[in-house]
Amino acid sequence: MDISVVIPLLNEEESLPELSEWIVRVMNENKFSYELIFVDDGSKDTSWDVIEKLTAENKNIRGIKFRRNYGKSAGLNCGFAMAQGDVVITMDADLQDSPDEISGLYNMIVKDKFDLVSGWKKKRYDPVSKTIPTKLFNWATRKMSGIHLHDFNCGLKAYKRDVIKSIEVYGEMHRYIPVIVKWAGFRKIGEKVVQHRERKYGSTKFGLDRFINGPLDLMSIMFVSKFGKRPMHFFGVWGMLMFLAGGAVTLWLIGEKLYHNLHHIQPRNVTDQPLFYIALVAAVIGVQLFLAGFLGEMISRSTHDRNHYLIEKTI
Repeated sequence: MDISVVIPLLNEEESLPELSEWIVRVMNENKFSYELIFVDDGSKDTSWDVIEKLTAENKNIRGIKFRRNYGKSAGLNCGFAMAQGDVVITMDADLQDSPDEISGLYNMIVKDKFDLVSGWKKKRYDPVSKTIPTKLFNWATRKMSGIHLHDFNCGLKAYKRDVIKSIEVYGEMHRYIPVIVKWAGFRKIGEKVVQHRERKYGSTKFGLDRFINGPLDLMSIMFVSKFGKRPMHFFGVWGMLMFLAGGAVTLWLIGEKLYHNLHHIQPRNVTDQPLFYIALVAAVIGVQLFLAGFLGEMISRSTHDRNHYLIEKTI
């Protein structure tokens, strides 16, 4: 099979018939063998009824229905698990992503040998309240990840099948799939300028909480990618630095007291000096960081995938 199209959705009953018809037309025009996977993320409208009707009319259309709303990451992860195409394309169900981009994305994966191609909505039809924070997050992600993409969160992406079978998307990590893909060892990540359309039906499903959760998810990904299998290398280093800082301040206070005693100078009580409390806090934090590192190592060594590594080839 050439292409799997994975579309997570929430309350998009009006757009689904038009979207599926558009995708099927593009597939037939390009003579692609395909499957179209709709993932209903706990819709409250008649989206699932529409999907059932579409699957009855076209054997290439499949559906997954969640009992409740789990989020876009869960939808993508389940869609990836079901997908069988050589190239997997994701898009949103709100008709703001154009299916006409499918052939170009497919060619970049198959002919240009990209592992992942991310869409770039260079001209957007979103309010300023969304575009400015998006640009800020994209800039921060570029700096932290070293991946030079303009639009990390674009729903329109294309993947090699090996890529989606090697990654796990959870929480709200769908915003940073290129970072997860790079962490999994796939380095050829490209970008394609894609058409962004105005929303035709309904309203956006994302609220202001994404501006809080986004940076937290990015920090989680960066930490896990670097220290997930060796947490002591992070907590231990900082714990050692804090403990050494506390020890150095303590030695300074002891030396100062001995100096005053040798020269018959009335010293201040140690507990009256701010440095004493700084040293105490630093030592306590250092011990806590060491304990966090040890606990992290024990948890890491107890997980079932502690020795799970992505192998590209064997001879």
